[in-house]
Amino acid sequence: MAAATATAPETLSFHDIWRPRANPWAIAITVTLATFMEALDSSIANVAMQHIAGTLSASQDEATWVLTSYLVANAMVLPISGWIANRIGRKRFYMSCVFLFTLCSLLCGLAPTLGILVFFRVLQGAAGGGLQPSEQAILADTFRPEKRSMAFAMYGVAVVTAPAIGPTIGGWIIDNYSWRWIFFLNIPVGIVSLYLSNRLVEDPPYLADIRKRKEGVDGWGLGLLIVAIGALQVMLDKGQEDDWFSSNFIIACAVVAAVTLGLFIWRQLVVVHPILDLRLYMRRNVGMTQLVLFMVGMSLYTSTVMIPQFLQELMGYSARQAGMCVSTGALVLMFLFPVAGKMAPKFDPRKLVAIGFVITTLGMMRMANLTLEISFWQAASWRAFIALGLPFLFIPINTLCYAGIPQHKNNEISGMSALSRNLGGSVGISVMTTLLARLTQKHQAFLGAHTTPGSGPFEAMRSGLAAAWQQQGLSAVDAMQRAGAQIYMMAQRQARLLAYVDVIWIFVLVTLVLVPIPFLMARPKKVAAMSMGH
Repeated sequence: MAAATATAPETLSFHDIWRPRANPWAIAITVTLATFMEALDSSIANVAMQHIAGTLSASQDEATWVLTSYLVANAMVLPISGWIANRIGRKRFYMSCVFLFTLCSLLCGLAPTLGILVFFRVLQGAAGGGLQPSEQAILADTFRPEKRSMAFAMYGVAVVTAPAIGPTIGGWIIDNYSWRWIFFLNIPVGIVSLYLSNRLVEDPPYLADIRKRKEGVDGWGLGLLIVAIGALQVMLDKGQEDDWFSSNFIIACAVVAAVTLGLFIWRQLVVVHPILDLRLYMRRNVGMTQLVLFMVGMSLYTSTVMIPQFLQELMGYSARQAGMCVSTGALVLMFLFPVAGKMAPKFDPRKLVAIGFVITTLGMMRMANLTLEISFWQAASWRAFIALGLPFLFIPINTLCYAGIPQHKNNEISGMSALSRNLGGSVGISVMTTLLARLTQKHQAFLGAHTTPGSGPFEAMRSGLAAAWQQQGLSAVDAMQRAGAQIYMMAQRQARLLAYVDVIWIFVLVTLVLVPIPFLMARPKKVAAMSMGH
């Protein structure tokens, strides 16, 4: 009996010792509310750049800093959010982020100049960077491992749905009101989130124990990380615009990012109390899930940007129409995430992740059948099909990521996961933009070689078009010039179309290679036991 009594506490898990006072699902809804608000803000301003530039007397290029400043500040805070939460308390940090995000939303909406708007977007991005990791860690602590799948399903709906419907909501607000209401929209949501968080969210006891240790602050590590992430994000955002390494500014950003990142890694491996425990990456599941989350970010954000860009650029869709096409994926996700959440505990999560990549690959392959005659519903089906695979990626990945991780490392894992996903999106969009520009030039050169005077097909087409223009009253000389310009514009559109097809096939190959990657991870013991029981 004595031996049994002595060993009994060792068999108790963290969730047997502590449970939140509030209903876990009420907590999940509360943190998901803020998740949705922050994720929506990362994309809702995409369709407002022209209006912001016009209102604040700025150029289109200058207005894009409204987007990039947010992403840069967001990326800087993501990896250190777990460290901050451990030092000051997760609830306090989380509510501070919600408050700052809401306040900055108000100030962004009131901004009289572009400089002031960008300044408050930086603060808003920093606050948003602390929200997602804190919310994931709260869910991981609130729900037992066997019930996390449904909680992460709810969280996943917000993370992937909000960016998808952001352009549609933004387009509607701009068409009917002012771009300032894009930011004012966050204020009531933030107030409700603050009230519910104060009433329902609480810190587990182990966080209080961490705070009592009063570990020192690694100021050098913090500074190096902020500079490295900031330089990397600026390089990715402005690379194609400045023609990458032909720009001294981009070269400087790359050098600064590489040097400071190397110094940061060295610092974290030798310092007593690191800001980010890099040894976590040595755990097989953590390292592999960060890679998978990076690729999920690439597929999620790249398709979200590429589809509306194609529809507006080559098909002549309005921002709202293009946003509606992307929003079909959000409807699919809202339905599938709860289904995947119920399925996840019953199956090997590695197999679900592989299935998710297979579905994503097939969805990208369907997109490769691009033409300039597609219908609205064909375009809408692209994103919907790709979205079919995302729940089978997002939920099992989170299950695998937290498997076997000490409770006090949950905050750090959440920050690393959010950073991997967001950096994947930034890299994916930069790669897509660069490939589109380079491949368009390649196809233009090829088509241009076949659209020169003296070429039989070219002369036949030009003569036919010129005859049509002459019937509308143009002289023979003007008709030939108009026909030549028309053929040139057609060649440009075809070159751009072919570039989109090539880029899609490149991403198809990337996602296809990732299908076997999940099986390099260790299978969680509890899942294995459940499977054997069946």
